[in-house]
Amino acid sequence: MLEEKEKKFLTVAPFQCAWRKDLKFREAGRGCVAFDAFAHNDVTVVFRENVGTLHYHYKRDNSPHYTVILGSNRNRRLKIEADGKTEVDVEGIGLCSSTFQSYWISIYDGLISIGKGRYPFQNLMFQWLHSNPNCNVRYVGLSSWDRHVGYRNVNVLPLPHDHMLLWKQVDSGEFEGKEDSEEELEGEEVEDEEWGLQNFLESWELSDVFFIVGMEERPVPAHKVILQASGNFPFSSSDEDVIQLKSVAYPVMRSLLQYIYAGRTQVLESEVEMLMALSLQFEVTPLAKQCEEILERCKLNKKLFGHGKSVELLYPYSRPHSCTMFPAGLPVNQKRLSELHSAGEYSDLNIYIEGYGLVAQPHKIVVSIWSVPFAKMFTNGMSESCSSEVHLRDVPLQAFKIMLEFMYSGDLNLEDTTDSGTLLLQLLLLADQFGVTILYQECCKTLLECLSEGWSSPSGRWSIQQDVVCPILQVVSSISSCKLIEETCERKFAMQFDYCTTASLDFVLLDEATFGNIIQHQDLTVTSEERVLNAILIWCLQAKELCGWEAVDELVAFKTLDLLFGERLQALNDLLPFVRFPLLPYNLLKRLEQSNLCKQIYIFYDLVREAIAYLDFGLTNNNRLKDQSLRFQHRRSSYKELQYICDGDSNGVLHFAGTSYGQHRWVNPVLSKRIDITASCPASRYTDPKALASRTYQGMCFTGPRIEDGRVRSWWMVDIGQDHQLMCNHYTLRLDGSRAYIRSWKFQGSLDAKTWTDLRTHNDDQSMSKPGQFASWQITGPNALLPFRYFRVMLTGPTTDVSNPWNLCICFLELYGFFR
Repeated sequence: MLEEKEKKFLTVAPFQCAWRKDLKFREAGRGCVAFDAFAHNDVTVVFRENVGTLHYHYKRDNSPHYTVILGSNRNRRLKIEADGKTEVDVEGIGLCSSTFQSYWISIYDGLISIGKGRYPFQNLMFQWLHSNPNCNVRYVGLSSWDRHVGYRNVNVLPLPHDHMLLWKQVDSGEFEGKEDSEEELEGEEVEDEEWGLQNFLESWELSDVFFIVGMEERPVPAHKVILQASGNFPFSSSDEDVIQLKSVAYPVMRSLLQYIYAGRTQVLESEVEMLMALSLQFEVTPLAKQCEEILERCKLNKKLFGHGKSVELLYPYSRPHSCTMFPAGLPVNQKRLSELHSAGEYSDLNIYIEGYGLVAQPHKIVVSIWSVPFAKMFTNGMSESCSSEVHLRDVPLQAFKIMLEFMYSGDLNLEDTTDSGTLLLQLLLLADQFGVTILYQECCKTLLECLSEGWSSPSGRWSIQQDVVCPILQVVSSISSCKLIEETCERKFAMQFDYCTTASLDFVLLDEATFGNIIQHQDLTVTSEERVLNAILIWCLQAKELCGWEAVDELVAFKTLDLLFGERLQALNDLLPFVRFPLLPYNLLKRLEQSNLCKQIYIFYDLVREAIAYLDFGLTNNNRLKDQSLRFQHRRSSYKELQYICDGDSNGVLHFAGTSYGQHRWVNPVLSKRIDITASCPASRYTDPKALASRTYQGMCFTGPRIEDGRVRSWWMVDIGQDHQLMCNHYTLRLDGSRAYIRSWKFQGSLDAKTWTDLRTHNDDQSMSKPGQFASWQITGPNALLPFRYFRVMLTGPTTDVSNPWNLCICFLELYGFFR
């Protein structure tokens, strides 16, 4: 029985589940649920693609879902199930309580994060990444096992923009709940989260100025660039490195420096006024303001502070969820710091890169704060410890400069670069090499978001090309902590297999394990098994140019297998069984049977003969050879070919969608909401999206212009649906009955309707010169092998209509290619 109290408190009876329509992720596969719960055991949260019922129970659910159980096995374990199968079963994490406890659970494309506490996205306890993520779960159910569970304050939240910062380190392992990540460096263990500017407080290491404090004339070291970026200290020249402050007590001076270097300090109540005076003298404004507020409170309530008590002062940082490493959380003006770097003021370091000479003049202290290897270089007695010069080899110049800029600003800026993907990889390697952990994590986060969002940055300011997936794989496969990126790239490669094995030969450079993972990937998407066969042969051959199996067959006739395939001959025998030969056309199998490949490669012969026998017996309704082997099953994600026959035929995507993908009689797909067509101008009598998908001729149908990015644009755009993609190799247009003939336009594809790829460009194309005329064009080149969700026809020049030259007048549009 389910009892509800006030809408914010509910009790779930054993073996039941509470569902509310408002407990729904805003974006499928991505969201967070925060709640309070009390129970003796088994606080159970279910994530499904659809709403369940009151008597729903996850143990009986055969549909895709995730289940998180806090306090399983009599409140001793944490369990996570995917589609009813236990994937995680660990001890003593997130246990239940007989009083209300606060929890949060987030899901991001199969990455499940679990935390405890009132504030979501903080106090992370556990993480697990599903290797085959369900990206469609949306509804949240609150369930129980054998005892009542109470829930209250249940809220579904969107993920923050910086959700990837939940990962202390991007790797393939499970999060163990440790507070500090550790990095081994030259035989020592350095805790990254404890490393920062505070390590150089009152340290003579790298200091270039010191204060003479108090009547005892105590020397206190500091660093000019840090002080000058935090206030206004009297450094008139680079040679002036001593400041006399004999009237200032050492504890007050230390409190000032501690506030600058650590963002927090403690001072005796009796010393607050002196600290305020000192901070005003050197214009450390945040500290002076806080001291003033404390003194005002003390005047209002003299009992607030007692004699000898200390007061804690914290820098009021406005971004509490960001990293705590410098310069975050410190009263250091980042703009001023960058200005000092640009001007070379107080610089004590010259960095040379082989082949480029002197490339930068940063500050040792700033570089050391971010990079433990650099800090060791400057402080452990190496030649750089007593020199102002550092010489580097095999370091990419542009990436290194961006890394230095990141050290001074805390922001990763690739906005003005032309090849962002390559730079991102170079930065990833540099950050790993020099131990710049935050930059490394930022590169990992950006790469993952670009891969998941269709190759564009989250802000949309820059993008990386599809061609970079192979270079990414070559780089990250050697970095153990980049396992998640490696798996994401392998999945991306598998889903765009035709393009990645046709646009370039970069995939030949992949190692055997990586290429084997792609060939066996459950999301491998191909237009035909022949492409899988060709890719395996090209990879094993280490070919210098693209070719098909026929070209390899000719080579086999004149060279031995050892000479031809070399060290990859064994890999050829291992990979060929992953080609699903029974899915090849029968006539192609017969040709393969007569080939030199069959005669020379035994396993190739066995696989071809097995496929032919399977098809022969299948034709005679004999299923003796039919088994559950993957070689005999169609790929779950493979495309359906919708081939162009003639203008106005019924073979295209829009017509296929209108038949409910081959299930029913045709209905205009715009009306049935299978397809969405939008125009550059608002809908009107003659701007009717239904007309473009209609099978009837329209005398007048056009879309008018709009201003985009300062330019006149006219376009029709087709959205084939969230769950569908098309590799478009042909498209058809038809003019309406007007005489506004189009001459210059582009046909484009996109995954997100923001970043567009040109599929075909028309300049002064006079193919259509009569009202109502059809015309069709083939899409060629590697881009024809890229899957897209959105397609549009966009004018790039005026039409022949003098009065309305930017009206795009077409009344029919059809797309063809490989659809899924």
